[in-house]
Amino acid sequence: MAEFKEISPNAPLGAKVGNWFNNRFPTAFAEYRKHMSEYFAPKNFNFWYFFGSLAMLVLVIQIVTGIFLVMHYKPDAAKAFESVEYIMRDVPGGWIIRYAHSTGASAFFIVVYLHMFRGLLYGSYRKPRELVWIFGCAIFLCLMAEAFMGYLLPWGQMSYWGAQVIVNLFAAIPFVGPDLALLIRGDYVVSDATLNRFFSFHVIAVPLVLIGLIVAHLLALHDVGSNNPDGIEIKQGPKGNRWSPDAPADGIPFHPYYSVHDIMGVGVFLMAFFAVMFFAPEMGGYFLEYNNFIPADPLVTPSHIAPVWYFTPFYSMLRATTDLMVNVLSVIIALGAVLGFLKCRCSMLLRGGLVLAAVVAIALLKTFDAKFWGVVVMGGAVIILFFLPWLDRSPVKSIRYRPSWHTWLYTVFVIWFLILMVLGIMVPGPIFSTPSLSWLTNELVAMVGTLFYFGFFLLMPWWSQLGEPKPVPERVTFKPH
Repeated sequence: MAEFKEISPNAPLGAKVGNWFNNRFPTAFAEYRKHMSEYFAPKNFNFWYFFGSLAMLVLVIQIVTGIFLVMHYKPDAAKAFESVEYIMRDVPGGWIIRYAHSTGASAFFIVVYLHMFRGLLYGSYRKPRELVWIFGCAIFLCLMAEAFMGYLLPWGQMSYWGAQVIVNLFAAIPFVGPDLALLIRGDYVVSDATLNRFFSFHVIAVPLVLIGLIVAHLLALHDVGSNNPDGIEIKQGPKGNRWSPDAPADGIPFHPYYSVHDIMGVGVFLMAFFAVMFFAPEMGGYFLEYNNFIPADPLVTPSHIAPVWYFTPFYSMLRATTDLMVNVLSVIIALGAVLGFLKCRCSMLLRGGLVLAAVVAIALLKTFDAKFWGVVVMGGAVIILFFLPWLDRSPVKSIRYRPSWHTWLYTVFVIWFLILMVLGIMVPGPIFSTPSLSWLTNELVAMVGTLFYFGFFLLMPWWSQLGEPKPVPERVTFKPH
């Protein structure tokens, strides 16, 4: 048993209270020092580093508002929609809680997308942070599952039919698909059993996994240290600063410097959050679809079924995977095999194996229908992010010191991702009503965007090494502001 630390009788009351807790719960104070006051972060963080703390803030908002919603919500197909209306109309302050939760769902994805894009810009997935990135991608997957299951709970028209469409996609998986879809639904159609399953996962199971992954994400980050806009490892640089002779010279304590710094980001975020929540909670039908204010009716199908905006890039990829897409992929694989056979400086055995692999790949593409490959493409668009640390072969981490054309490539990637997001909301078919442009369909443009998305990552081992990188400074660059 550790000896109690004494404190002067004339010490301030706050110091006495702190000493009392420190003597009885020293582990908490040790963890606070390790992860806050004695955790040294690079001194050159910019505004891109707001979004990690904002994601934590939105998580708290979702948990707190979710607790209050569960007090009044009834996971019963006959009463779910009525219970939501009861929350909105009769529970004191219920409409604020419901709109905070629905706005928080979209806000969560906004800050997470920006947080992931910052990692992409500055190479935060590179060694030694591979595990930090993998935990982050797992958080993203859990977040998608949490949002999808929560989307069914209001039991509106779009909730019902959106779940019907997405769950039916699993039926396209060969051999086990129909049984898997039946297992997920708990019935042959989306019904009360489905609602109860989704409710239990949304409220209990997935949040527990999500919180565990977030803790692992933060612990792994603090073990290896934060990246910075220069992509320089401050732990490997000179030591010693005014706080500690053993601390990185280019590091500053996370608390109070970045904890206070993040308050500014929180303030700006909350102003935007409350503006949406109070004045435009539906956000023109993108945050809350107007069809979802109509009770679910299994006998009336909405004219256009589309997921919430944060799923639409991947939904576009699903819709783009048609027979035409399969044929285009077959041609690309065949051309790649021919070029590999002619250009590869390897043995004839390896070149023959490359051709054989291409033949097997094309055969598989032709064996299963396009609907199945659409599910594979949609899932693969997320899974491929897990392998980013090993796909990027650039000699430098940060976009600051990569060849200038890399910036344009990343810009085109973002533009295509946004185009896919918009296309996923639109009705399938021609984009323009002009007869001369009727050939330009939603699916055709989405197919090009899908090929660019996967090409960006799959060809990264090649293009990331092209060009001459700019000289990387030995220490971080910092301009006081």
